[in-house]
Amino acid sequence: MAEFVTLETSDDHPGVGTIRLHRPPMNALNRQVQNELAAAADEATVRDDIKAVVIYGGPKVLAAGADIKEMNEMTYAQMSKVAGRLQSALGAISEIPKPTVAAITGYALGGGLEVALGADRRIAGDNAKLGVPEVLLGVIPGGGGTQRLARLIGPAKAKDMIFTGRFVAAAEALEMGLIDEVVAPDDVYDAALAWAGQFSNAASIALAAGKKAVDQGLGVDLTTGLKIEEQLFAALFATEDRAIGMASFVENGPGKAQFLGR
Repeated sequence: MAEFVTLETSDDHPGVGTIRLHRPPMNALNRQVQNELAAAADEATVRDDIKAVVIYGGPKVLAAGADIKEMNEMTYAQMSKVAGRLQSALGAISEIPKPTVAAITGYALGGGLEVALGADRRIAGDNAKLGVPEVLLGVIPGGGGTQRLARLIGPAKAKDMIFTGRFVAAAEALEMGLIDEVVAPDDVYDAALAWAGQFSNAASIALAAGKKAVDQGLGVDLTTGLKIEEQLFAALFATEDRAIGMASFVENGPGKAQFLGR
């Protein structure tokens, strides 16, 4: 039974799973939280009743980074053995083959921002503060931050954040593309649920294919990316959802198909 990270569903929002971080007061991401986060992401991946996922840290904070007290006495030899697992755990949200959205209230710093960077969309309260302040501790982001941040907002803006360790307010984060939507703090979770909820009856295999095509394509040249798209596109013609969707379009027009997820 997980202590700090849960995967929750609600009849009020069918098809949506919430991965909830709860380690007061600041949701520090110690090794136990990292392991539980990875396990929750794995569960969300395999559960057929979950079509989209929200990552949420509660009304006051998403997460204010890794547990520095836990890292303080670690040597190079010790960290070199666990750095890969840390990176994998903080990036676990990115491996869920379903639409994901981070609901950011308050602080999303260091590892907390790295968790959010793994989501497909980020919705933040207008009081949010985001940053990668690891340089102020004499290190760099180690949970995927140097790579996902640069791909999301470009290398110059990513380097500015990494070099200075400064906190970015919601308005600037929206302008630079670090987040996608800003709402009142009390509305963050509901906005995330609403975005995720639109996929409850969608063609889940097609969604996974679209996500895979974009994510894998970003890491290769255009020609290889187009080949990835070609193969994923053609493979969808082996699914029942493709047959259902096209037959429904021909008979009833768009947006009326009842997909089965297979």
